[in-house]
Amino acid sequence: MPFPTRLPAPGRDKRRSMESAGMKQPVGLRRELGLIAAVAFAIGSVIGSGIFKKPGLMASQLESPLLLLAVWVVAGLMTLFGVLSIAEISSMFPEAGGQYIYFNKSYGEFAGYLYGWAVFIVIQTGSIASIAYVFSDSLGYFFTFPRLGAAWESVALHIPWLGDITPFKFIGLKGCTILLILFLTAVNYLGVRLGSAIQVIFTALKIAVILALVILAFTLGHGSLANFTQSSVRFGSGFAPVFLAFIVAMSGAFWAYDGWINVTYLAGEIREPHKNLPRAMVIATITFISVYLLINLAYFFIIPVHVMGARYLAAEASGQSYLVATDVASSFLGHWGGSLIAVAILISTFGTTNGTLMMSARVYYAMAREKLFFQKLQNVHPRFRTPGPSLVIQGIWTSVLILSGTFDQLTDMLIFVSWIFYAAAALGVIVLRRKMPERERPYRVWGYPAIPVLFIVFAMIYVVFTLYSDISNYMSGRAPLINSLFGLLLVAMGIPGYLFWKRRKRKEAVPI
Repeated sequence: MPFPTRLPAPGRDKRRSMESAGMKQPVGLRRELGLIAAVAFAIGSVIGSGIFKKPGLMASQLESPLLLLAVWVVAGLMTLFGVLSIAEISSMFPEAGGQYIYFNKSYGEFAGYLYGWAVFIVIQTGSIASIAYVFSDSLGYFFTFPRLGAAWESVALHIPWLGDITPFKFIGLKGCTILLILFLTAVNYLGVRLGSAIQVIFTALKIAVILALVILAFTLGHGSLANFTQSSVRFGSGFAPVFLAFIVAMSGAFWAYDGWINVTYLAGEIREPHKNLPRAMVIATITFISVYLLINLAYFFIIPVHVMGARYLAAEASGQSYLVATDVASSFLGHWGGSLIAVAILISTFGTTNGTLMMSARVYYAMAREKLFFQKLQNVHPRFRTPGPSLVIQGIWTSVLILSGTFDQLTDMLIFVSWIFYAAAALGVIVLRRKMPERERPYRVWGYPAIPVLFIVFAMIYVVFTLYSDISNYMSGRAPLINSLFGLLLVAMGIPGYLFWKRRKRKEAVPI
């Protein structure tokens, strides 16, 4: 543990000698987060808007309640396998930065840098922008945001392949989103305890609201158990089309489950991380899998799957968004149902934005400490003990993405890359077992090597299918470029930065 809360005697002696010599004692992060806070961050970074927004799309792709439940179960099991695998490495290296540190230890600093760069340029900043944007969009349910005139909104800058950047379009909505980012950045700048308190409260609230929706749906809603067996899927045309539809629908589930790795970024601030971090990851994963299955059962009980799919497609055709949860709540609350779901999404996305924003900043802090990013980002506030500069630069870049309006496109392109990193992280368990056999492992992955191997194989199947789907969409003219390959290009754009910082690191290492 690089920054223990209480220094042993040699550490205190060293500190006194440094102070007597006039040297400034480096300020590190404090371990102030317990198991409950770690679980709250792990759950809060996953349960956001996905469970409200994706079920309608998934129902249009695979019109079978039992197969859709299987999608959520399989995606959840694969997520759990990933969690169990990464938990072993997290217990070995309980340091701030999480997966960035794991890649450094497994494959070297170049692989770690590429991951950290991808996290900064869009994976996490784009996710923060997307989640915060959904918060503001839901707030718009209650009042209308101001907009500029048509002349201003039409101002656009064209970027090849990505499309047009329209910074003045929906300026009120974007302004609200940026204010949320700045507010939560300030909150987390002022201390870990304040940010973690918000996370615990809003995680508890979001689970309470979802469970209330489930209970009310089964007690007050006018549903039918027959909906669980009504299916429009036919296997007469062959197994392959159904399998492809299953994989496509799984993309929505994976999007809803995404964020399970984020809590590892806080390893440097969790008490007894070698025990609490793996426990938090497993407890959180079992919790959000259970919550997702329960709310989907409530959805299916109230609305037949083929009706969900039809309503989603009709809304898409008219340029509107469709939330299954709104229809479900309206079945027992009438016109108040929409307000309930809007509040639920506000609570959920507020907590998710807070947690994702807080956790992600630790990656850039860790990179800077390794002298592979802007050096100012390794600074920790002497009073608040938070990585203030990392939080600030993250907030600025996220705000730029919000103004540009390109964060959704960029995030879609990086999903492919994210799963390559997930597979590589799980492979790291096997690599480190060979590379560091004597290293202490407070937690060892259950079912080794089967669990990591199963996750790796599944992740690579998913990556290959995503690439195939992107190529097919490009060849058929449904997409302007191959998203997955462009995602790799975005990651590769960070290589010049690595060469620059690596060269400067070598120069600083040379004695004068």
